[in-house]
Amino acid sequence: MYLGRLAGVGAILLAMTLAWTEAERTVRQLAPLLAVVTIVFTVASALYTEIYHRPSSPAFQYAQSLFDLVFVTVVVHLTGSALSQFAALYILVIAIAALLLPTSGALLIALLGCVLYFADVLVTSSTPLGAGVWLQLLVFATVAVGCGSITARLREAGAGTRELANELVKVRLSTADILRNIRSGIVTVDTEGRLLYANPAASRLLGRPLDEHAGSDVLSVIASVAPELASALGRAVRSGIPTARAEGSVLLDDRSVPIGLHTTRSDGDGDPETSSATAIFQDISDQKRLDTLHLRAERLEAVAELSASLAHEIKNPLASIRSAVEQLAHRSRATEDERTLAELIVREADRLSRLLTEFLDFARVRVSRVERLDVGHVASGAAGLAAAHPDRAADVTVECSLPEEPLEIEGDEDLIHRAIFNLALNAVQASPPGGRVHVALEPLTTSEFPVGVSFDRGGIALRVTDQGPGIPVEIRERLFDPFFTTKSGGSGLGLSVVHRAIEAHRGLTFIDSDAG
Repeated sequence: MYLGRLAGVGAILLAMTLAWTEAERTVRQLAPLLAVVTIVFTVASALYTEIYHRPSSPAFQYAQSLFDLVFVTVVVHLTGSALSQFAALYILVIAIAALLLPTSGALLIALLGCVLYFADVLVTSSTPLGAGVWLQLLVFATVAVGCGSITARLREAGAGTRELANELVKVRLSTADILRNIRSGIVTVDTEGRLLYANPAASRLLGRPLDEHAGSDVLSVIASVAPELASALGRAVRSGIPTARAEGSVLLDDRSVPIGLHTTRSDGDGDPETSSATAIFQDISDQKRLDTLHLRAERLEAVAELSASLAHEIKNPLASIRSAVEQLAHRSRATEDERTLAELIVREADRLSRLLTEFLDFARVRVSRVERLDVGHVASGAAGLAAAHPDRAADVTVECSLPEEPLEIEGDEDLIHRAIFNLALNAVQASPPGGRVHVALEPLTTSEFPVGVSFDRGGIALRVTDQGPGIPVEIRERLFDPFFTTKSGGSGLGLSVVHRAIEAHRGLTFIDSDAG
């Protein structure tokens, strides 16, 4: 609109210079005035909308259309009214009004244009109205109706397009928000291994700021910490071979984190150059630990059943053997050597009987009495007993951190006490002289739940830590195996009892330790 208006002004000034040399004085005076007014109005309008970016209100749009009608009417009047070759400019004004204004507004502008043109012809023409004038008016009306119809359709299409665009923006924002907050890492690369996308979780899991490598080769960076992931990505993007339910590891500074990964390939628009591959991977440490727990529970249950059967089968004959040996040792004809051997047999029978009793205790770990109990009170008592145990090193202290509000559960107090006492005793026995054992109890937050585990009514976290030498990697997986022990004279059932007692209360037992 602005450019067309300025072009009209330029045409008038050019015509005044080259063609209107013999024109009437009035025409030569009005043309420069019209040019100045038009330029000022146009520059002011452009400043309002293009420089200051003010909204184009309906009143502003009506004012523009009305000014254009006046401008064209003056131009037509100066160039001969009914004989003017510029009458067709009315059509352009009506068409632009149809684009800017609603249909009713466009028809109003068209009607006003017809009135102005008709009035100008009547005032200035001395000849009767000819067919040309009526044809001109018919053209104006036809253009108005046609442009109004087309504009209405364009508005409907534009509204649909804007609605679709808004929905696409919402979907894109929602997708971006999901990808940013999802716990799984997502990495997309092109056929050259250049990074196209990486969400924050990918950088966090890999321990590398992947955003810094956007647009550059990132496979080598990933390969340095997660070779299986880099290999799967490269295989997907170059050979089109996807990977499903694979496992790998991320080698961080101080540990190796297991990951589960899945890759897919996208062919883009069919051009190999636009192909890409995406890897989705997540930390499966918690899943691995839960799998270990389930295997451990199944193994302990099988051993418990076997222990109970063997203990019952052995204990009664063992009691008979012990009684018979005692009677033989008390005979008057028994020699001194026979009495010494009898004492040895009785002593070993008693030791074996105690071991069988422990086996039975291990096999009988079941919740037998359910009551409401304060876990903090139970933990405090168990920690106190462990602190007073004769096997502790000199000056080992046991500290308890308990919440102000009591943490209660429904369970078997004896089983919970045995589990906490065994954990605290292990920590005390592993501590060096002057060491400190810390028993902490607190509510379990949702963020601390292992993946795949939830407690509908909340949970309690009991942590027992010590300052011992740590647990070597080669024996860490065997700690909960029945009868496995590194202590002289130990039965190897302490942690097995802990696991079964906590599991009986629908709990989980984890261990974190590094040698040294």
